[in-house]
Amino acid sequence: MKSSPIGLLIAAALVIFPAQSWAQAKGKAKAGVEAKAGVEAKAGAGEEEAAAEGTAEGEAAATGEAGADEGEPPADDAGGEGLEDICKIDPAACPNLDMDKEAARPLKEQIFAAQQVYVLRARRFEIQPYWSFTLNDQFVDHSAPGLALNYYITNVLAVGANFNYYQPFNTDKEFNAQVRRSARIAVPLTEYQWSAALNFTYVPAYGKFSGFGDFIFHYDAYVVGGVGALSARPIPVIDPDNRNFEFEPKLAFNAGLGLRIFFNRWFGAILEVRDYIFNDKLEALSIASDPTAKSEWFGETKLTNNVQAQVGVTIFLPFSFDYRLPK
Repeated sequence: MKSSPIGLLIAAALVIFPAQSWAQAKGKAKAGVEAKAGVEAKAGAGEEEAAAEGTAEGEAAATGEAGADEGEPPADDAGGEGLEDICKIDPAACPNLDMDKEAARPLKEQIFAAQQVYVLRARRFEIQPYWSFTLNDQFVDHSAPGLALNYYITNVLAVGANFNYYQPFNTDKEFNAQVRRSARIAVPLTEYQWSAALNFTYVPAYGKFSGFGDFIFHYDAYVVGGVGALSARPIPVIDPDNRNFEFEPKLAFNAGLGLRIFFNRWFGAILEVRDYIFNDKLEALSIASDPTAKSEWFGETKLTNNVQAQVGVTIFLPFSFDYRLPK
């Protein structure tokens, strides 16, 4: 019982002491709070700066996203401050144009939309071996092998020469024998020995077409003309026992149209129709008093058109070529 008051006093002292030690004046308490806040502010300065930077970046990103959503171009794309800054740093990078002068300047632009020519002929040689046969002579067939050589100065213009050899291939047609037998009429006939000419060739058109549904063939059409000689003589019909004519070269002009079909860039086929025009001396239709007088063997001189078709191949040399585009 005696120890109870003492225990009560000790307990009361313990309760009173902490309360007094914690109790402070109003000013002191405020100073303590501020000091504590300062310490906490210093400790968390790094965290606040990081948070502030993160907030600024988030706001910038949000602003950019909003601008992109609204369809507003960036300053550089709109030709704003970004381009001006570049021009200030490097004026040479920004051309200074007078728009009025540029608008008044004539335009000389060339746009090539067509496909390249399949075969270039310029500065190439062409060799044409062919076989020819007569189209307009009903009495004598003047078939002949021939050869043409051309050199293309440009892609459409060429100079060249051709040669035909007729002599072994002159034959009378069946129609001639029928006329003689039925009407007993002799028709003056002429046989050819050879012909040669210097020619100019011009190519006005070229193109392509589809063949057999799967292949594309390229072609060109050309006109040709020239001058040369044709060696010919009459075939003795009126007085074959006494008359024997000699071949004589005659001035001959020629003109024609041709078509080339290319199988590749240096080889193709040709089809040509050409007219050889010359003055032909015909056999006299009457027998002179002196059959041996050669001056009496010839009759009239007639302008003759020997129209012949020529079928053959064409070979271009060199085989390859290079395109040179205009500048």
